[in-house]
Amino acid sequence: MEISIVIPVFNEETNIRPLYNRLLETIEKITLDYEIIYVDDGSSDTTSEEVKLLRLENKRVKLISFSRNFGHEMANSVGFRKASGKAVVIIDGDLQDPPELIKDMYNKYKEGFDIVYAKRISRKKESFLKKITSKLFYRVMRFMSYVELPLDTGDFRLLSRRVVIEINKLNEHNRFFRGITHWVGFKITYVEFNRDERYSGVTKYNYFKLMKLAIDAILSFSYKPLKIFSFIGFSMAGFSFVFMLYWIAYKLITNNPIDGWTSLVTILLFCFGIMMMQISVLGEYIARIYEEVRRRPLYIIADEEGLSDEDDKERT
Repeated sequence: MEISIVIPVFNEETNIRPLYNRLLETIEKITLDYEIIYVDDGSSDTTSEEVKLLRLENKRVKLISFSRNFGHEMANSVGFRKASGKAVVIIDGDLQDPPELIKDMYNKYKEGFDIVYAKRISRKKESFLKKITSKLFYRVMRFMSYVELPLDTGDFRLLSRRVVIEINKLNEHNRFFRGITHWVGFKITYVEFNRDERYSGVTKYNYFKLMKLAIDAILSFSYKPLKIFSFIGFSMAGFSFVFMLYWIAYKLITNNPIDGWTSLVTILLFCFGIMMMQISVLGEYIARIYEEVRRRPLYIIADEEGLSDEDDKERT
């Protein structure tokens, strides 16, 4: 198989056909040896039925359906484990990422690059707050991580077979796909594009979910928050010790009692707040350790169509 297209979808019934039409027009200019794998992440609409209709027209279209919603990261994972192409492209199902860009990404792959990122230079019809928080997230993530993560890139990218093989060896439950891809290494390049607005439907990520995604990404891919709070703790301890010496010296020199109960209580509340934050961050890491040691499966597949045991031989 020359190229695999992996498309995680969740309640995208109105986008299945338009995305397929644009994909087909692009891919068949590259090669006829391809597969399109839709991963239905527990949709409650007719997403799976729409994909099955495509399969009646084109047997290169394949479907994996989860037993429930396991999340975008798990949909990415199963798509990579089932894909058999020498090059594997992952693209969202809402048509914000233009399928036509795959040709440019594939050309970069043929030049010898193993990872080709689609880098956004603009985002159409997104709020100012959404654009700012997105830029902030990538920069905070780069600061927090011990791997220099690429800026302004989503999941849309092309990976060579050897990168996919290395990613498939990783079995952690708390996965940050964008970080894992860069952690693997190999030769990297970029293709820039202007991101379109969603073709149909509404986004599945509100600000609360985006905030949770950001926190999960940082905690699952970096231990720097622990170091930051350790630094804050030592700094506060040093400041308190110096301030204590100042109070003692002030009392000995002036022979006056020290006023300022309000400031004392404020300092105590501030210190206890920092301590609670430290305990909370530590608790988040412990919770992730708990999830890892249980060794539950990353996902449960309810249905597969178009995938066979023969495909497994091509993936190795």
